[in-house]
Amino acid sequence: MLVLASTSPRRRELLQGLGIDFKIQVKDVPENFPPGMKASRVVELLSERKARAVAVELNEGLVIGSDTIVTYNDEILGKPEDSGHAKEMLKKLQGTYHYVYSGVAVINAFSGKVAVSHQCTRVKIKPLTDNEIDKYIASGEPKGKAGAYAIQGIASLFIEGIEGCYFNVVGLPIKRLADLLKEFDYDVLESVVNQRSQKSGVSSQNEGF
Repeated sequence: MLVLASTSPRRRELLQGLGIDFKIQVKDVPENFPPGMKASRVVELLSERKARAVAVELNEGLVIGSDTIVTYNDEILGKPEDSGHAKEMLKKLQGTYHYVYSGVAVINAFSGKVAVSHQCTRVKIKPLTDNEIDKYIASGEPKGKAGAYAIQGIASLFIEGIEGCYFNVVGLPIKRLADLLKEFDYDVLESVVNQRSQKSGVSSQNEGF
């Protein structure tokens, strides 16, 4: 059993797109971290914290935790507190490159085994006018998004280039997650193929009636 310790619609959609069977269970955790901590370590710390908070409440299953942040000139940009904060972030990011870090943690709720990793992607946003930024903020999309934008949404109009994993920017580095799950003897490809075969078999039987 896979358990996603996140309410993020993006992460849920990415897993659903693979055809993986999973359930969602979350627990509120503090998202603070020590001053000066590297971005790569921050996302790993928070991902593990989210997964662990859920794992301790279960008797079995592989719990997946993830966290995403944006950095600009080594400054960590989390989720905007309000419209003014979102505009401040976007004015920094427009016309230049920044980095997106996503951490992912997997915990076996029964054994307590933990595997944690992260991925980094370089993204360039085109130069934006204040009017474009204001219109984007008015759309509501920046709310709750690290760096105040969603690459898979309206902000796709602003993306000039990306170096690295696209899914990492969306919020869940799929390949990195699959690599971690293999450490728990869970093969994503094999699981997906088996599930689809079973569903296909059930459909065929139903058509016989």
